[in-house]
Amino acid sequence: MKSRVDKYSTELSFLGYNYAIDGMELDEVFEFFKSIFGNRQILWSLTKSDFKQKYVGNFLGILWAFIQPTATILIFWFVFQVGFKSQPVDNFPFILWLIAGILPWFFFADAISNATNAIIANSYLVKKIVFRVSLLPIIPIFSALVVHLFFIFFMFGMFLFYGVTPSIYWLQILYYLFAMVVLLLGLSWITSSVVVFFKDMGQIVTMFIQFGFWLTPIFWSLKMVPERYHWIINLNPMVYVIEGYRDSMIYHHWFWEKGGMTLYFWSVALVLFFLGSVTFKRLRPHFSDVL
Repeated sequence: MKSRVDKYSTELSFLGYNYAIDGMELDEVFEFFKSIFGNRQILWSLTKSDFKQKYVGNFLGILWAFIQPTATILIFWFVFQVGFKSQPVDNFPFILWLIAGILPWFFFADAISNATNAIIANSYLVKKIVFRVSLLPIIPIFSALVVHLFFIFFMFGMFLFYGVTPSIYWLQILYYLFAMVVLLLGLSWITSSVVVFFKDMGQIVTMFIQFGFWLTPIFWSLKMVPERYHWIINLNPMVYVIEGYRDSMIYHHWFWEKGGMTLYFWSVALVLFFLGSVTFKRLRPHFSDVL
């Protein structure tokens, strides 16, 4: 088994592995999205199964999916607003500013960490059933999306509770949510296929999530950093999404008003999408030999 892993892991080398974007033609992309619709019932069934298996055996069951993020938000609110007495950010209560930034990160972190193990966790589908394996990373993304949609409405409720008037800008959340799903899909194709041959990928993803949490302007404002360093922080595509949530809920800016950041984000997201598709396509034939 070790020799097989060594043999196939050579395909991960940047020197011997051609990441040509044309490895996945446009018609294949359309075919992929068509397959999502065609397999929607199977995907929904697997999503529900994935959602339940995370909390099987617990007394409160799937309620933990909502209790844990809520408890985390409340703890952060107590520490920063009650303990450290954090001041309002741009005349908005700190808790509202915080929740608009932390919720998309919760979704991203939960989705990418579980999607990384999607192939290994569903190895029986790879080995025994005729199934489009590239759909497997979508299952944990959809599972995390269910929880995130709940917390989007929870966020709306928090803003209403604090007396904030609903705005048409709030609808822009759907755009940033779609952008995040595209980014996640490309990343998950890469991590979920590589981890089959290189188990340390799971730990690397976990490490990046931990570092990314503190290096992304979630608890701190980008205005605290000298402007000459903003471009470094903005290299992280999640900054675009988190700032976009705040632009939608607090600052009332449309995404096209930040043309440079929008262009950069979609350039990164689409490149990762195609790189992920090529990576997955190249490594897919070897999955059953290693699993």
